[in-house]
Amino acid sequence: MFTHVTVGANDVEASRRFYDAALGALSIDPASGPDAMGRYWWRTRMGAFAIGKPIDGEPACHANGGTIGFHARTPEMVQAFHDAGVAAGGKAIEDPPGERNGPFGTLILAYLRDPSGNKICAMHRPG
Repeated sequence: MFTHVTVGANDVEASRRFYDAALGALSIDPASGPDAMGRYWWRTRMGAFAIGKPIDGEPACHANGGTIGFHARTPEMVQAFHDAGVAAGGKAIEDPPGERNGPFGTLILAYLRDPSGNKICAMHRPG
């Protein structure tokens, strides 16, 4: 459905290190860049994710109520994403990583805030 997602970062290098670690735990290669606009990109066959300073020159801020979810192939990758993200400057939020049961069935989830406050999640859907 999506071709790419971009989020703002106030400290682009801290955010790059965070995402290299957290996304690396999901077997996503380190970022390429920076591009001509100072953005870093993580690319997979399914799409792309980028960080950078806002183009309008205003400070980056997170979307209240927004979450960006990243696919994890295994439950172990969800935990590794969480641990790598926290070790690289992210903040653990919500419940600890693990199984949740709800209207979408059983999911294995881990939630973090990146260095600029963006809410992200790793998700594995068993079965």
